[in-house]
Amino acid sequence: MGVPVIGCPCETCQSTDPRDKRLRSSILVQYGDTNVVVDSGPDFRYQVLREGLDHLSALVFTHEHKDHTAGMDDVRAFNFIQRQAVKVYASENVEKALRNDFHYAFADVKYPGVPEIKIENIEAQKAFEIGGKTWIPIEVYHHKLPVLGFRIDDFVYITDANLIPENEWGKLEGAKVLVLNALRKQTHISHFTLDEALEVIERVSPERAYLTHISHQMGRHAEVSQLLPEHVAIAVDRQVVEL
Repeated sequence: MGVPVIGCPCETCQSTDPRDKRLRSSILVQYGDTNVVVDSGPDFRYQVLREGLDHLSALVFTHEHKDHTAGMDDVRAFNFIQRQAVKVYASENVEKALRNDFHYAFADVKYPGVPEIKIENIEAQKAFEIGGKTWIPIEVYHHKLPVLGFRIDDFVYITDANLIPENEWGKLEGAKVLVLNALRKQTHISHFTLDEALEVIERVSPERAYLTHISHQMGRHAEVSQLLPEHVAIAVDRQVVEL
């Protein structure tokens, strides 16, 4: 839901520390002239404006939940700028959700100005290429829902998960930077807790790790940061990680 949560009086939501202000989870991956956004949640428009992004090479989805897809309509702006459809990389489940939620973008006769997208189906066991780089999907589970994490070179991004199947762990080997979800300290049905995320990080042993998809229930950034190993940090909005 982002932080602060609407109407919540908790210490985290009332914090004046800018590190405790969190939009919905998304990342921008840049290399050369390639700009790839992973997940377009409800804050997509504001995030893109904030970063001054004027070119979008592709939009990649991890899964179909609304906090990761709701902002897709705003790729229309890139249609106008680039004068072409935006490539959208999505599993069959995600495509089905997009066709339902944004039905007007897939109509046989489209109203002028609807988003123009070109779906590229992706699967858990098939790598794909964007802008000359190989993207390796990593299938994880969000309770019973399959979600795709991604590896690009030595960078791994996994959000909305509480299980990494044993046969997927090999895709994480040798990763130098790992971004991993950690919703809160208490047990959750579909997200890693702080302790569970730290266990994953210990097994992967990256040079650096960042925790994302943080809820207000995690606690304040300043306090939780004191509990973390030196090479692990809570990611903050607008953070830049260079490889």
